[in-house]
Amino acid sequence: MKQSDNPADPFKKALTEATRTLAEERELNVTYTADPSGVAGDTMRLPQISRRLTRDEILLARGTADALAMKLRHHESAVHAKYAPPGPMARELYEAMETARCEAVGAREMPGALSNIDVKLGHEAERKGYGRMTSTAEAPLAVAAGYLVREKATGRELPSAARHLADLWRPMVEAEAGGTLERLEAALADQAAFSRLSRQVIADLGYGDQLGDDPDAGEDEPEEESEPDEEAGDAQSRDQEEQDEAEASPERSQETQQDEQQASVSMDEAAEDEMADEAEMPDADMPPDLPPPVSDANPDYKVFTQAFDEEIAAEDLAEPAELERLRAYLDKQLEPLRGAVARLANKLQRRLQAQQNRSWEFDKEEGVLDAGRLARVVANPTTPLSFKVEKDTEFRDTVVTLLLDNSGSMRGRPISIAAISADVLSQTLERSNVKVEILGFTTRAWKGGQSREAWLAAQRPAQPGRLNDLRHIIYKRADAPWRRVRPNLGLMMKEGLLKENIDGEALEWAHRRLVKRPEVRKILMVISDGAPVDDSTLSVNPANYLEKHLRDVIAMIEKRRQVELLAIGIGHDVTRYYQRAVTITDAEQLAGAMTEQLAALFEADPRKRSRAMAGGGARRAG
Repeated sequence: MKQSDNPADPFKKALTEATRTLAEERELNVTYTADPSGVAGDTMRLPQISRRLTRDEILLARGTADALAMKLRHHESAVHAKYAPPGPMARELYEAMETARCEAVGAREMPGALSNIDVKLGHEAERKGYGRMTSTAEAPLAVAAGYLVREKATGRELPSAARHLADLWRPMVEAEAGGTLERLEAALADQAAFSRLSRQVIADLGYGDQLGDDPDAGEDEPEEESEPDEEAGDAQSRDQEEQDEAEASPERSQETQQDEQQASVSMDEAAEDEMADEAEMPDADMPPDLPPPVSDANPDYKVFTQAFDEEIAAEDLAEPAELERLRAYLDKQLEPLRGAVARLANKLQRRLQAQQNRSWEFDKEEGVLDAGRLARVVANPTTPLSFKVEKDTEFRDTVVTLLLDNSGSMRGRPISIAAISADVLSQTLERSNVKVEILGFTTRAWKGGQSREAWLAAQRPAQPGRLNDLRHIIYKRADAPWRRVRPNLGLMMKEGLLKENIDGEALEWAHRRLVKRPEVRKILMVISDGAPVDDSTLSVNPANYLEKHLRDVIAMIEKRRQVELLAIGIGHDVTRYYQRAVTITDAEQLAGAMTEQLAALFEADPRKRSRAMAGGGARRAG
């Protein structure tokens, strides 16, 4: 076997084995990825480790692995679900406290693991800015409660940023729930007892209205059944009286039965007459058909509920001041790249302007006077005046939609470069009278959000279809001037915005918007760094459920030919989905790839255009 030349591989192998042992899951699949860490099915995602194998990377990977392994080892999903409250804030508090319990119980057996988790905890708190928060108005209560439970259960001081957040809420939590938390130690090892204690803490903190029914109340029902209530007794008495009356008056009982039979016959005849009338009704009066399918591409594609989906303008997801701040941060972060992106944009501008060179049809009877032929009129006044008419350029009546993947794996440099590239291209195309729409897609929550809660409340029906809350974001409408929406692209820098990606429905949404546009030519460019991923959906549906729908949507768009579709994959081979596609290996190549692909689409010569687009496939990868 060929030995790997990646110096990080031995560490990854050792950490994988240690994680399986700690979790007591020998079949656990451990992956190292840029996607958010977590567990889905039998797969655990840990932070990516580079070839440099830095100390921070090692400690963060160890801490994340230990935390997730302890959750797997000490957490019972059935018990958790039994006591889980339905309300959103109560649920967040409940989840945070259970995570703290699992880590505290695991630390009793392996104290060294808690040091690793401290690193992970501190890293997350710093990244989310908990150390810079100044009031409870901006500090998440659920996170703080989890920190305080962990601190009390382990007797261990929190990392500085986490401690700062916990201190903001400490006076309120101790004043309202301090007495309940005193019983924490005795309940740690028993998940059911701890869940009951957590529900009491939630009630103490003022969220008792979100707890729902008491999950233990049903256990006392057999005793209650032995003492029938007053209404049940009255009902039994009435039944007994009717029975006695029937026995005492057999003739009256027989008459009653005959009346009921006649009434039944009359109702049957009326029903038959009504059905005959309905059969003669015209089609216009028939009941409406079933609601249309969720997807035009695949009628069998299911969504458990669309009640929590969201199509929202970027300016509605943040205050104007925050958008300006995020935009300034984006500009500052990408200042070194601005020159290169601007040069590429200028290249595209020159190619577009080259096709705007005026082309005229001469010797027309009306139009613009042809000054070049006036000499003939002077020499011979009987010569008629000559007019010329300008030809229309091919791309003038065009609209371009840029659909950006806003999933968690795009966090960091990829999303920053995607934002600035879309921004500069929007300006460039707008100067050439080409309208541009910029859209983004993600989900409102990790792990299914309110859709999953509704599914759980419905007793987990099988094969529910898509099981998360969509968030489709409009950064720039096609008719909106760029200068008015410039701050909106800064929203992509907002912490917590980027979550899961359900590409098929996003692509279908963008296509529907484009088809309604009045322009003759419509172009849709998709920028993504991975296949569709939503843990909640894929945990209860076939593994290829979202990917199959994406393929169906692409096939529909390419078959209808109302929209020209192309895609750019960042470190992800999109050529296996799209006919027109290019794969790049580095986010910094994105601006160049976008420019070249759009320039190729605007090529005047159709044969040159075809060759340029053909060059944008896998052979151009990287």
